[in-house]
Amino acid sequence: MLALYGPSSFSLSMTDSLPPAATRVAELLRERGHDGEVRMLADSARTAAEAAAALGCSVAEIAKSIVFRRHDGAPVVVITSGDNRVDVGKVEALVGAVGKADADFVREATGYAIGGVSPVGHPEGAILLVDRDLSRFDTIWAAAGHPHAVFPLTPTQLRELTGVEPDDVRVD
Repeated sequence: MLALYGPSSFSLSMTDSLPPAATRVAELLRERGHDGEVRMLADSARTAAEAAAALGCSVAEIAKSIVFRRHDGAPVVVITSGDNRVDVGKVEALVGAVGKADADFVREATGYAIGGVSPVGHPEGAILLVDRDLSRFDTIWAAAGHPHAVFPLTPTQLRELTGVEPDDVRVD
């Protein structure tokens, strides 16, 4: 499996020191029976393109997180393929009116910084949507709570970990 990674990455086992948010994600994954290890990348994975370059995979295989602020203040986290844009109209049809979320809101509402928003471990009240287009891949990579931390999973595991059935949320 290490052959998948380029020279700008390295991995840490669960027993090595991870940043606090990545440790929280690793522990949550372990509690839920997920066997994918949280990996710290030497270079930032703040964007899907950066993560893909560090992992040696396509941008599309990155499960990027886009956060919106719903009209009532609830965070709406959309997990989509790294090569897709989110269709705000489709999101609003599912959850109601949404607007942009700034970095402070993202951190406060999700517990993660932009570039590290994991699909798991959100506070109660967060709304999660998953793009069904991710199902075209055998393995995808998601942020693990820190802009340098990622973990591998399958689309089925994403559905099981989040309890969310995928929807069509991408721009056609």
